[in-house]
Amino acid sequence: MTPAFTPEQTAYLSGFMEGFKQMQAEGLLFLGQNASGQFTHDPAQAEPQEETVHGTPIDDLSKEERVKYEQNGLDCYDTILERAAENKFADGGDVFRFKFYGFFYVAPAQDSYMLRCRIPGCVLTAHQLRGLAEISRDWGCGNCDITTRGNIQIRQLMPESLPKVMTKLYDLGLTAKGSGADNVRNITATPTTGFDKDELLDVLPLAKSMHHYILNNRDLYGLPRKFNISFDSGGAISVCADTNDIAFYAVRLTEETDGLAPGVYFRMQLCGITGHKQFATDSGVLLTAEETIPVAAAILRVFIEHGDRTNRKKARLKYLVDKWGIPKLLEETEKKLTFPLRHLPLDSCEVPMPKVKHGHYGIHKQADGRNYIGVVIPVGRTPVDKVDQLCKIAEKYGDGDIRLTVWQNLLIPNIPDEHLEEAKLAILRTGFSFDSTNISGGLVACTGNLGCKYAAANTKGHATQLVEYLEPRVELDQPINIHLTGCNHSCAQHYIGDIGMMGVPVKLESGEKVEGYNIVLGGGVDDDQFVAKEAWKGIPFTDIPPLIESLLKTYLSHRKGTESFAHFTRRLDIETLHSLIADSASAKAA
Repeated sequence: MTPAFTPEQTAYLSGFMEGFKQMQAEGLLFLGQNASGQFTHDPAQAEPQEETVHGTPIDDLSKEERVKYEQNGLDCYDTILERAAENKFADGGDVFRFKFYGFFYVAPAQDSYMLRCRIPGCVLTAHQLRGLAEISRDWGCGNCDITTRGNIQIRQLMPESLPKVMTKLYDLGLTAKGSGADNVRNITATPTTGFDKDELLDVLPLAKSMHHYILNNRDLYGLPRKFNISFDSGGAISVCADTNDIAFYAVRLTEETDGLAPGVYFRMQLCGITGHKQFATDSGVLLTAEETIPVAAAILRVFIEHGDRTNRKKARLKYLVDKWGIPKLLEETEKKLTFPLRHLPLDSCEVPMPKVKHGHYGIHKQADGRNYIGVVIPVGRTPVDKVDQLCKIAEKYGDGDIRLTVWQNLLIPNIPDEHLEEAKLAILRTGFSFDSTNISGGLVACTGNLGCKYAAANTKGHATQLVEYLEPRVELDQPINIHLTGCNHSCAQHYIGDIGMMGVPVKLESGEKVEGYNIVLGGGVDDDQFVAKEAWKGIPFTDIPPLIESLLKTYLSHRKGTESFAHFTRRLDIETLHSLIADSASAKAA
């Protein structure tokens, strides 16, 4: 039997129903039910509303956005385990989702997975790097590749190995979560930060804080497109921060300015995307170190809510800013902060000294009097046995710290003077060098078509062949950078190289298709910013080594004083440069 209402309950219900009837009589309430059996107050809301992703209708989403809508990439762990048990590769939307855990199925280039880790601030211990080498030795290809984000990639992993790889990473204190797909990529920092005698502030704690903030906030995964963040300490070595979506540059105020005490602050630059020929632009904002992380998080959340989810080619932060302008982006960002943004003209700040080109190689003094050695890793590829040797050197002569760079090499820091000569000899015994020639030391190459389905050329193989051809024939007295990228995604950032090469298929007169490149000249970053200009299109690789030889010799013959290669090629128009090279070739033939 249903218990009777108490007098208080009866009075309450009577009053409620009288009010309910009055609202209905006045047209303020529609007493009806929708398809779910729920009462609604407005007939217009009885019909289901169109479902969207941050305002974009489902039918308008790009293919990748539909994949993320159907299942969050972070929720595919069970599928990884299932496929491992069957030793089967991912298919359908799971190929994209697996990238949320750092696993890239790279068929048809290789019928296997590539692992991309996260190395916050580009800093590893020897124990961690040795562990990554063990992953490659036990389950992969036997090499570790250093990337242009100061990161490590390991190739040729089979489905059955993925859970073991993930467990090993966690045991090492590492992760690959969010290292691919539409996520914030590896957070980079000046490789010498913490011991650079010229830097303004140690930014490694900031890079690590940003890394952990992203890892622990689920809403910061599944962006409209990938996103890059970098911290520059003001030191001597470039981290190419101005190629990032957000670049934090340490600067100094030498005197009180607009109520701000003298000290070290950060300029925030926005929308670097050199594959689209654009460097990051100063936003006019000046931040304290403590403000950088919340501001970056706020910008990410604005981007998540307003970035384009219909057109992958227009989905980067750059295109939102192209549409809005920086002032509106900052206005929307400020709405998500508990403090106002601080605006100050750039010329109020003392900017750091110019970067030292190729300062990531050789022997250099640290702020504490010890030394670091920059080791040349040709095109970033390191066999695991040599990784072991480098780790032993770092532990024996340093303190086990190893720094990766965006130039695809590594540094061994914290070596006392009394161990320096032994450390140098030990490095030479590995077969690596620290006194690079100016050609091999400036090579940067993406994975290429042996491991990437997008690449049109074997970039790492061609880079090696190019060095073997040039070094006996050309002797330079200034460093240059040669960047080889396999496609227009520009993972090797060819537009910032002194010589940049982008892989393209080339059709010969015979009808045969061969691997070739478009070639650009004169690029630079940081205090020498310049988007390289196109000099040649569709050159077969077989023609490129002698062409580059002629180009470099023309530079040596016609430069003004100690003019750099980049400034030489910027000074001359392309037609003049072609003419000088042709004249040199004719003179040589005669």
